[in-house]
Amino acid sequence: MTASAPASAGTSVAFRDRGPLSSAVLSRLTGGDADASDHTALAVDAVATTDDIVRDDDIQLALFVLYASAYGSLPQLDPALEWDPALVTTRRILEDAFELSLRETVPVPELPAATADAVSRSLFALAAADTGPSLSRYFAKKATEEQAQEMLIQRSAYTLREADPHSWAIPRLEGRAKAALVEIQSDEYGGGRPQRVHAELFAQAMRAAGLDDTYGAYIDDLPALTLASLNMMSMFGLNRRLVGAIVGHLAAYEMTSSIPCRLYADGLRRLGFDPDVAEYFDEHVEADAVHEQIAGRDLAGSLAEDHPELLPDILFGAAACLTVDGWAGARTLEAWSAGASSLRTRVAS
Repeated sequence: MTASAPASAGTSVAFRDRGPLSSAVLSRLTGGDADASDHTALAVDAVATTDDIVRDDDIQLALFVLYASAYGSLPQLDPALEWDPALVTTRRILEDAFELSLRETVPVPELPAATADAVSRSLFALAAADTGPSLSRYFAKKATEEQAQEMLIQRSAYTLREADPHSWAIPRLEGRAKAALVEIQSDEYGGGRPQRVHAELFAQAMRAAGLDDTYGAYIDDLPALTLASLNMMSMFGLNRRLVGAIVGHLAAYEMTSSIPCRLYADGLRRLGFDPDVAEYFDEHVEADAVHEQIAGRDLAGSLAEDHPELLPDILFGAAACLTVDGWAGARTLEAWSAGASSLRTRVAS
């Protein structure tokens, strides 16, 4: 099916299901006639039969749509169904399997002492050990104009909602950790200046690159791994029991952002893109160099000191960020190096 309906707020987009599960979820959330038992039973079957939940298009799209209902990021999804019991049950079935798969496949380092200094040093060491092939280095020197547009499209599902998944943690923290997260998020949301909100800077970059900045406009293009990266953030953020994981995720994200953003900006300038395209990445070169220190010690470190029981999930969240984003980056780099597209629809065509 194609998901499309008049928008209640914002602009509605049309995109296609990727199998029976995502079709049933879309039908239910857009006012179709899907039976509540259909999508729940289909979720059970999808989990039982998938070879790899992280790369399963049907499951990852279904999860993306279920999370989009919570964010309100796709206006065609009926807001009255956000807490529909059957849809929540379906989401839990998929989340439980997704989380289990990540915990079984993501390598987590040995736990440090539960002190701010030890946790911060451990997280920086984990980020520094992430020495796989660099998509951003390839981009700076070799990317084509079409690949530059693909990079923006690949990043759009998260970056047009930048910071939102991590903000779910704010009411779940207290004291030093809460203050640190609010300090980081305040910068992400422009420090009170709407035009400096990072999601808006990215929308500006997409427009200047000749792309559609409507949220969800490129869902059909995004491979399962790209959706899985965002879905992992949403799962960590929306589940209170995983607050340690979303904090660890943010710490690793900030620690590995500044240098790649400089390389992306270098590549965009090499290709002659409008300065508005590079501005988003320029903004993050300095901002994330500051954020990584706050995230490592004041946020993750102080949370571990105050709640040592969360330390395993802090390290898991950080390792999961680096691992899943590494898988997605390697997939894109492999496609580009072979002269192919990294996007689903262009590969299919």
